[in-house]
Amino acid sequence: MFKKILIANRGEIACRVIKTAQRMGIKTVAVYSDADARAPFVQMADEAVHIGPSPAAQSYLIADKIIAACKATGAEAVHPGYGFLSERTSFAEQLKAEGIEFIGPPVNAIAAMGDKIESKKLAKAAGVNVVPGFVGEIEDTEHAVRISDEIGYPVMMKASAGGGGKGMRLAYNEKDVREGFEATKREGLNSFGDDRVFIEKFILNPRHIEIQILGDKHGNVLYLNERECSIQRRHQKVVEEAPSPFVTPKMRKAMGEQCVALSKAVGYYSAGTVELIVSGADPSGESFYFLEMNTRLQVEHPVTEAITGVDLVEQMIRVAYGEKLPMTQDDVKIDGWAIENRVYAEDPYRGFLPSTGRLTRYIPPVKGWTDDGAKMAVAVLRVCAWMTASMMAAKSLCSTTR
Repeated sequence: MFKKILIANRGEIACRVIKTAQRMGIKTVAVYSDADARAPFVQMADEAVHIGPSPAAQSYLIADKIIAACKATGAEAVHPGYGFLSERTSFAEQLKAEGIEFIGPPVNAIAAMGDKIESKKLAKAAGVNVVPGFVGEIEDTEHAVRISDEIGYPVMMKASAGGGGKGMRLAYNEKDVREGFEATKREGLNSFGDDRVFIEKFILNPRHIEIQILGDKHGNVLYLNERECSIQRRHQKVVEEAPSPFVTPKMRKAMGEQCVALSKAVGYYSAGTVELIVSGADPSGESFYFLEMNTRLQVEHPVTEAITGVDLVEQMIRVAYGEKLPMTQDDVKIDGWAIENRVYAEDPYRGFLPSTGRLTRYIPPVKGWTDDGAKMAVAVLRVCAWMTASMMAAKSLCSTTR
């Protein structure tokens, strides 16, 4: 097993990786910018290396600084967390050239799934359901209009390299396409350096379901059930739960098997997530379609860990070291239910711009809840009370801003 790993990230995810690594007896190295000099993750790690000024573009996003920190500390592997360099193929390639292990999927899988147009072609070839649409090169606005007419409205225009809710436009008619196509191209170019756009049918009453994948370097790939992420704001997730109250055992099996097939088609290993969209209007649950694959650990991974008992970070580390998965698909169970809520703060008096707001009360997570039913009940009640208050506030806000 690795003796020392470096975490090329900051904040909560850095703390998360450090905890598992230290439990496994692996020494950890943190990297930090000026802004994070006194952050908890820096204090938690066995070693810490300063890598530059506060802006991420001058610190966390510079691969050479991460590699230099590995060499200076003797770190044998790098866990990228999420965001920053986690899905950058050039970073994984640089690490490989230096003999440093990347705790994540192979470069070819990152590249294949990072392009939404190419990933849809691969998914279709692997027998995975894809949303009806056009995934080739769109010449201009007139071409976009013809495609949209053929698909049938409403349609969604998406930037090929988009993510995080950016580079998306919903069109209910030809006018919307004419007004939104060029804007989608510009947003894709400005945000991701890629102005390619694809168009697909917009699924009415959609449910956003994602399947957690875990594979090793020996060809074994499993699905660790699903997470439901349908409650969103501006195409970004707000509430995630596992298991989904909408997914039946039959749906779970069908979805999971298709996602495994896609993962095997690109030689995937490590942790990853296949995102699907499901028509809520179809009670059979058969109308599910591939959206994209995230070739990294996701923010909401703890809800899957809570119901399966599988430490995804530990398995990522073991897979990177070359170990086989210690379980089969039949070993993956569902025990209980878990939910994660993201604080989504906006200022209604400033056009709903993002706002940090004011923290007036904080209740830290209850430790040892898996071993203490009473503590778990208290934690659940606290969450329910918070959710009820939040929903009441949201209802009041909606009624006053219509």
